Amino acid sequence: MRNFDFAPLYRATIGFDRVADIMDRLSTGDASNPTYPPYNIEKTDENSYRISIAVAGFSESDLSVEVKEGTLVVSARKSEEEDGRTYLHRGIANRAFDRKFQLADHVRVTGAAHADGMLHINLVHELPEALKPRSINIISGNAAKKDILEAKQVN
Repeated sequence: MRNFDFAPLYRATIGFDRVADIMDRLSTGDASNPTYPPYNIEKTDENSYRISIAVAGFSESDLSVEVKEGTLVVSARKSEEEDGRTYLHRGIANRAFDRKFQLADHVRVTGAAHADGMLHINLVHELPEALKPRSINIISGNAAKKDILEAKQVN
């Protein structure tokens, strides 16, 4: 596989560093797909989403949810205390994990809840007023001619 050098892209653009980082990460093969823990992403409303992660065996104090640099990071660390049990078979995975989700622009984490072995993280997509589509009134007749004349006088 070829390696691409994205250094010229960093020097020639302003504000596109995130795109270059994603392309760089994808080209180096760093974007591995972990399979643990399993999760669902659902759309709960037009601009609302929920990530549900199976975290059976972890308590709220073992879990961490944080957002940094446009990335949602969910991690879990099980306390290392031994409970004095002797296992004949240990099939329930209580291993530590770090799961990362790249957030789109204007997506905000609104909360997290832990219940019944599931961690639910709520997200909302808030488009700023400046980016929302707006309707422009179209005028006609004498008002349009007057508006055109005023525009010519200003220019």
